[in-house]
Amino acid sequence: MSSTFGRLFRLTTFGESHGPALGGIVDGFPAGIRIDMDRILSDMSRRRPGSTSLGTKRSEDDIPRILSGVMDGVSTGAPIAFAVENKAQISSHYDEIAHTFRPGHADYSFWAKYGIRDWRGGGRSSGRETLSRCFAGALAKQLLAMKGISVDAGVIAIGGISASSYSWEPPFANELYAPDCPELEAMRAEVEKAREGGDSVGGIIECRARGMVPGLGDPVFDKADAILAMAVLSIGGIKGVEFGSGFGAAAMKGSANNDQMAGGRFLSNNAGGILGGITTGEDIIIRAAAKPTPSISISQMTMDEDGNDTPISVRGRHDPCIAIRASVVVEAMAAIALADMMLIKEAYSG
Repeated sequence: MSSTFGRLFRLTTFGESHGPALGGIVDGFPAGIRIDMDRILSDMSRRRPGSTSLGTKRSEDDIPRILSGVMDGVSTGAPIAFAVENKAQISSHYDEIAHTFRPGHADYSFWAKYGIRDWRGGGRSSGRETLSRCFAGALAKQLLAMKGISVDAGVIAIGGISASSYSWEPPFANELYAPDCPELEAMRAEVEKAREGGDSVGGIIECRARGMVPGLGDPVFDKADAILAMAVLSIGGIKGVEFGSGFGAAAMKGSANNDQMAGGRFLSNNAGGILGGITTGEDIIIRAAAKPTPSISISQMTMDEDGNDTPISVRGRHDPCIAIRASVVVEAMAAIALADMMLIKEAYSG
C-alpha cells in the first residue's frame, strides 16, 4: 500500500479504524520550532467522531501521543512520530457483513486486489485514517504561518443546496463548518432529513490558501495544482477537484477567463492562484466534491465473497454527510502539499 505522501515534508501513516491505534511519522519538519499543540488539538477535534451533532455518534477523544522528534515542546529535526488510541470501536456491528461487500465502499476492490480485507469498519479505507493527516496538516500549517500563509476550508454546498453568497471569515464555528450564508439552515435540514431517512448526502468543500507566495510548484509533472489535486483526491470519498473557475471555465470565453494584470497585480483570480503549475501569489482556491456516505441503513443489493446476490443494510454509527468532517482533512492535505513545495523551493534557492 502507498502510505507515504510528500518529498521533503513527508507523512507516513499507519493503523486501522478498529485496530488498537492509528498514527504516523512526519519526516522533514525543521528543527528548533516550538510545536503549537493547541493548533494540533483544534484540527483533530474538528475531524474527530462526535465533534458535531450532524455526524457519527461514535465518540473518540483523539488525543495524540507524540513519541519522538519533540523535546520540551520544540522540534529536534528527528522524525515526529505520533499515535492515537482507538477507544470506542464496536467491531460487532460488522459481524453480520464480514463476508459481504458494502455498496459504495472499498470492500470489493480491497478484496479483489489483496485477497483479504479488514471488514471491521473498512480498516485502512475508513475515514478514521484521516486523523493522521490532520495531525500532520496542523504541523504543515504552522510552517506556512511562519511565511504568512494561512489555509482554511469550509462546506459551501450540501445535497444540491449551494451557498449563494458568503464571506470568507474563518474559523467557521457552526455545525456544518460552513461560512455564513443564507442557505445555512436549509443545508442543515438536508442533512437531518437524510439521517432520519437512513440515507446520506454529498457536499462541496472549498479550501483557500491566503497570503501565498509566487514560485511554488514545478513544471512539467510536479505542477502545484497537480500535487494539490493528488493530495485532496487521496482523501476517501472525494470524487472531484477544481481550481479557481474550474469546470466553469469550459463555458467561458478567453476574454472573461483570463486574469488580466494592471498596477502590479492580477485583476481577477479565475486561475485559482496557479498558472503553468506555478503559484502566482494570488489566493489558491480549491473546491472538492465529496460523495454521499456509502454506509446507509436503506436496504440495497450487493454480493458476498462467494458471488451470491444478497440484500444489505449497514448498521453502525455513520455520518449522514462526510463533507462536514472532511473539510478539515482537505485543509490538512492542502497544507501538507504546500509545505512540501515551500521546503523544495527553499532547498533549490539555498
